[in-house]
Amino acid sequence: MILSAEGVSKWFGEAPARTDALRDVSFSVNHNEMLYIVGPSGSGKTTLLSVISGILRPNAGTVLVEGKDIWRFDADSLADFRLHTLGFVFQDYHLFPRLTTLENIAVPLILRRVPWDKGLEKARQMLEIVELTDKAELTPNRLSGGEQQRVAIARAIVAEPDLLILDEPTASLDGDTGRRIVAFVRQQILNERRAIIVVTHDDRIYEYASRIIHMEDGRIIERPQPAP
Repeated sequence: MILSAEGVSKWFGEAPARTDALRDVSFSVNHNEMLYIVGPSGSGKTTLLSVISGILRPNAGTVLVEGKDIWRFDADSLADFRLHTLGFVFQDYHLFPRLTTLENIAVPLILRRVPWDKGLEKARQMLEIVELTDKAELTPNRLSGGEQQRVAIARAIVAEPDLLILDEPTASLDGDTGRRIVAFVRQQILNERRAIIVVTHDDRIYEYASRIIHMEDGRIIERPQPAP
């Protein structure tokens, strides 16, 4: 098991105006598994991703990654966890506006102290995979939404993280491109020491899931079942 969340709750504000985003959520993710979290907008999926990735502190519960409670880490250890263990694709991409496509993809490698030339070489390989070789020197504002999505995915997988988290990874992609990218990510990342968590509304990519869990109103509303 690579990740285990137990009794995770997150709320915003104070009573009587308190909003409960997550309500006693518990689930686990195994190595070599691609777990999908699905549910309607506002059900707490993105909040849950933020909590398990060390971005948003829960009000209650524990998040264990490789047996370690990430919310007991100090600030430096938490940053190290996000850099060396985690890959994350955000809904709004979070690309660096002044960097080129190639440089954006290379960032995780540079932060890991990979030499600049080697980082750019690996980034070029990712550009070929996501079919954006001709966009290497463009900044994000000159890319379409779908192109930015592919850059964000390439950046997240370039360092081959142990835990990859994808928040609506195909939202800006057409069906064929989305399926091709998800199939590649699964093939590239999954092995006996890695796992992938995907939040999606896109039933066209359900076939790639190892398991699917459903959320509604901040809760997991049914136990994990085999993917169709």
